[in-house]
Amino acid sequence: MNKLQAMEVFVEVVDTGGFTRAAENLQLPKATVSTLIAALETTLSVKLLHRTTRHVSVTADGAAYYERCLRILSDVRDAEESLSRTRLSPSGRLRVDVPTGLAHDVLIPAMPDFFARYPDIQLEMGCSDRSVDLIEEGVDCAVRGGQLVDSNLIARRVGMLNFISCAAPSYLERQGTPTHPQDLLQHRCVNYFSARSGKILDWDFNRDGERLQVALPGLIAVNDTNAYIAAGVAGLGIIQTPRFVIEPMLADGRLVTILDDWISDPLPVHVVYPQNRHLSAKVRVFVEWIAELFANHPGMRLPKAPPPAPRAAPANMEFAV
Repeated sequence: MNKLQAMEVFVEVVDTGGFTRAAENLQLPKATVSTLIAALETTLSVKLLHRTTRHVSVTADGAAYYERCLRILSDVRDAEESLSRTRLSPSGRLRVDVPTGLAHDVLIPAMPDFFARYPDIQLEMGCSDRSVDLIEEGVDCAVRGGQLVDSNLIARRVGMLNFISCAAPSYLERQGTPTHPQDLLQHRCVNYFSARSGKILDWDFNRDGERLQVALPGLIAVNDTNAYIAAGVAGLGIIQTPRFVIEPMLADGRLVTILDDWISDPLPVHVVYPQNRHLSAKVRVFVEWIAELFANHPGMRLPKAPPPAPRAAPANMEFAV
C-alpha cells in the first residue's frame, strides 16, 4: 500500500463526505478508493470511517488522524515544491469557478497572458453565477462577488465592482426616462435573483448622503449575468450592472445610462479557497494573477486607501529618520 496515496484518498473522502465523489475528484476507480481506505484501517488497527449505504462520517480516531494527515501531506508538498521547478513553473490540473460576466469580459480575454506565464497548467474553468461547494465539487478556488457567507473559506479581496443603471432606448421611448430612483416604482426593471436562496435582490441608490434601498417591479428575473444584460438590451426593463460589462452596448447605443447622479453600493470581489486545503503552487499563482489583473483593470481595481491622519506625538517621544 502507498501510505501517502492512502492518506490523500482518506482526506478526500472526509472532505467530500463519500467514496464516489472522492473517486471522481481524484480520478480513481471507486474500488481503488475503498481498497485503500480498508488497507489503511487494517494497518492502523482502527476504524476511521462510519459507513452506511447513503452516508460516510468520520470516527473520533478518524478525525484525529485526518488532522495529522493534513499536516503531513502539506509538509510533503512543501518539500517537493522547494526541491523542484514547480514554484517557477507550476503544472497540473487546476479547477476554478468564476461568475459568468467576469469570465466573459475580464478573465477569458486575459487568458493568453496566463498561459504564456504558466504553460504547464491545465485549467478547468466553471462559469456560472451559482456559488459552488468547493470541497464537494473538487474546486480548487473560486472568484465570488458580494458579501461572503461561508466562514469555512479563506478569502482574499481582489477587486470591487461599481454599478450603473441603464436601459435600452426602445424601453425609454415607450416608458419615459426616470429622474429619481422613486420613479422606478412606476417602471419595469429586470430583476436578479440569488441562485443560492432564490431571493430577488433589492436595488440601492446613494447621492449626497441620501440612501435608498427598494424592491422594484419587473416582468422577468434571472440569475445569470449574460441573460440579465440581454434582457436589458431587448427592452424588457431597466438594469443595474457594472459599467465595464456593458461598454460595447453603451458605445453602439444599444443601452444608455440613466440616473447618472446616483450610485449603487460597490460589490467586493474575492478569491476564495478551502482553509483545510494546502495552497498549491498552481493555486497560488492563479490567485496572484487574478489580483494583478484586477488591479490593472479600471472597472475592477480596489480603491486606494486614504493615508492615515497624522497623530500628535506623546511628550518626550523621539523619532529616528
